[in-house]
Amino acid sequence: MSKEPTKPSESLVQDLLAERRELKVAVERLKLQLADAEAAGGGGGPDPRVKELQDEVERLRYQLASARAEATNLREERDHLRGGIEKALAQLSADEEE
Repeated sequence: MSKEPTKPSESLVQDLLAERRELKVAVERLKLQLADAEAAGGGGGPDPRVKELQDEVERLRYQLASARAEATNLREERDHLRGGIEKALAQLSADEEE
């Protein structure tokens, strides 16, 4: 019974961690594309795709930071709820012993 109340929050944290990993991969992929675009456009002026890729990298970095913050908040909420449940169970056990 002690595992039941924590499953939804743990699942959400796992989903956010998976999303975070995906975003990290996307950021790295875009960095590589950006480097390729910069190398290919060496002499003919800046490649218009470079700005687009830089914007996408920044957007993904922001999204990753948001996902990290949300995961941290959810972990704290889960721990707080778990502590409350454990306290309530301890009180119930103490009441039953009396």
